[in-house]
Amino acid sequence: MKQQDVREPTFLLSIIPVLVLVTMLFASIQIFGADALSGGNQIVLLISSSVCCLIAMVYCKIKWSEIENSIAKSIFGAVPAILILLIIGALAGAWMISGIIPTLVYYGIQIINPSFYLVSTCVICAIVSVAIGSSWTTIATIGIALLGIGQIHGIPAGWTAGAIISGAYFGDKISPLSDTTILASSVTETPLFTHIKYMLITTTPTIIISLTIFTIAGLSYKSADTDRIIFYTTSLKQTFNISAWLLVIPAVTLFLIIKKVPALITLFLSTLMAGIAALIAQPHLLHEISGMEVMGVVSQFKGVLMTIYGSTTVDTGNVQLNELVSTSGMAGMMNTIWLIICAMTFGGVMTASGMFKRITYSFISMMKRTVSMVSSTVGCGLFLTLTTADQYISILLTGNLFKDIYKKEGYESRLLSRTIEDSTTVTSPLVPWNTCGMTQATILGVSTLTYLPYCFFNLISPLMSIMIAAIGYKIFKINPKKQLS
Repeated sequence: MKQQDVREPTFLLSIIPVLVLVTMLFASIQIFGADALSGGNQIVLLISSSVCCLIAMVYCKIKWSEIENSIAKSIFGAVPAILILLIIGALAGAWMISGIIPTLVYYGIQIINPSFYLVSTCVICAIVSVAIGSSWTTIATIGIALLGIGQIHGIPAGWTAGAIISGAYFGDKISPLSDTTILASSVTETPLFTHIKYMLITTTPTIIISLTIFTIAGLSYKSADTDRIIFYTTSLKQTFNISAWLLVIPAVTLFLIIKKVPALITLFLSTLMAGIAALIAQPHLLHEISGMEVMGVVSQFKGVLMTIYGSTTVDTGNVQLNELVSTSGMAGMMNTIWLIICAMTFGGVMTASGMFKRITYSFISMMKRTVSMVSSTVGCGLFLTLTTADQYISILLTGNLFKDIYKKEGYESRLLSRTIEDSTTVTSPLVPWNTCGMTQATILGVSTLTYLPYCFFNLISPLMSIMIAAIGYKIFKINPKKQLS
């Protein structure tokens, strides 16, 4: 077929696969609930992809080989995220059974006041995330421990997860070590620290509002009964060998991240150290997990491997605590990985068909003034976050689509880079089928729709971006050649 036979899709045709996706995902979640990630949502994504593919081949005359190549390219782009997911699954299991997370929970129960638990959780995750530049690592390590502390104090998991994610994505957004921060600044050709400094204009009021809400909400929670705290701490100490020495591993992990050791290497080394710690500190648990009759080197080695790759349960004598210390390992990430592959398939077909391009141009056509330009950028970023299911793709596409337009209109590039982060980076964990939404729900064991209403920082960020644009604070039209301060 000749290239000139290819037709551009209309806006109405382009929006059909998106409507099919959103409608069927809603139905899937209503029918399956939390189990929608076990297959229902994946099938919905594939059906939506087939609808898009049908339109692309019949109406747009796109060759199947082009669609196939686009799908392969899209999935290939998600491979680093998939590998990190597998390592995080291994790390979560190793940190739990080695006693690292139980030790954090053991001390945390006694230190953190429940009335200020939510705001403390948000602040702790924010500090850690700024230091290491990774929301995923923050949530997979300290986040899991904080969730456990909240459960013991009787604080709803949705509130706790919301505080964890709000703090983690605050750090992910403004840390100079964050890959999304670096990506947003580089794709818009904005100096990194100029980008970070400018983001504080929208980020500071957003985090202050979020912390205020968490503080007020937390005041309604009173300290758990002393007997209850003693019961949990005693159960933890009877099951695990609790030791402050185990906290050396999180400290070393933090050091490696600050030294900018690649994430995969850092997480792998942290998992390896935790596995060794488990052999030293928790040999009795490894033997129990292995299921072997004779305790020895073989049973302990088997227990370490099972902890890393599969589901493990430990009997603490407390049903709620058993759920807290259970792990799923690498195997627990497979539904999420399956979902990512299906989401990337949908993104690949939408890209090959030209439907993404057609829809995003409709946002550009709405630009009249500063507030409409920022609103259009936010809308485009949110749309791409919903449909591409990946924050990196959303950042790249939004940046490339609007970069020349902002330059032509004389707007500073830092306005674009900030708006991109306000609309893509922080909203990605709120979408159940986005890589971030799927990952955080899997790591924390709390569904996306359960924690979504409490992720105040993530929800307010895009609105704050539009509000600041409407006010016109620190938004100037300049000569494109002018050097940014």
